[in-house]
Amino acid sequence: MRLEVISRKPKGRARPVPLVFVHGAYSAAWIWDEHFLPYFSDRGWEAHAVSLRGHGGSEGAADVLFARLRDYVADVEEVVSGLSVPPVLIGHSLGGMVVQKCLHRMSFPAAVLMASAPPHGVVSMVYGMAFTNPALLGELTWCQVMGEYAGDGNAIRHALFSDDTPDDVVRRYLPRFQPESVLVNLDLLGLDLPPSTPMLDVPVLVMGVENDQFIYRGALDATASTYRTKAEVFSGMAHAMMLEPQWERPAARIAEWLDAMIGASATGLRMRA
Repeated sequence: MRLEVISRKPKGRARPVPLVFVHGAYSAAWIWDEHFLPYFSDRGWEAHAVSLRGHGGSEGAADVLFARLRDYVADVEEVVSGLSVPPVLIGHSLGGMVVQKCLHRMSFPAAVLMASAPPHGVVSMVYGMAFTNPALLGELTWCQVMGEYAGDGNAIRHALFSDDTPDDVVRRYLPRFQPESVLVNLDLLGLDLPPSTPMLDVPVLVMGVENDQFIYRGALDATASTYRTKAEVFSGMAHAMMLEPQWERPAARIAEWLDAMIGASATGLRMRA
């Protein structure tokens, strides 16, 4: 499987541990290259973003509707196998679920989950959306079936982007989103979930946004509880954190956290008081 991997390397000596970014549903590696990959490479990190099969420039577009969560996990593992040392995994939304699955299969120095699907799946969130935001659920269903936005896509726009995101920016980003696998959505509903037992051997930063219309606060807290930490919540931002006008807030927090977690030696992980 040929996978698109967008890589940004620092100009000077790279830090000892690389970063691998995993996008969420309906998107691709480009979502990280707008801001995050340059930001972290400028700070000395070797940063890579993979387009999961059927997304972006990766192979498999014709079969993307039938991809499984385990296929996406295999894609990330393929990218990881090409690196000299295990990377820090950073996943957003569906990508956060892929990262969680990877954590139970391989050893990684650390991970970051951004507005991630929780380990117990998304059944409660789908039901909640049906009652609290049926317009969003309807638009998502239409996009999934038809491969294009319904009407003006207002519900999706306001779920992904905060009100202070310029309209021209939204118009530039929205057409780049694409249909997602039907089977992956079923996996997220319960067919193929990671263990929800607490993990204590890997540090995980769990981040979310206030009033996320996809990942509700209860789901965010459940994810944090699984990794024995507390969720860090950013106000005034929407689900697509890495594309928001205030994208640098979560980026800076990740950079700060990584500096505290990853030492200077090639062995990788160092906890500081």
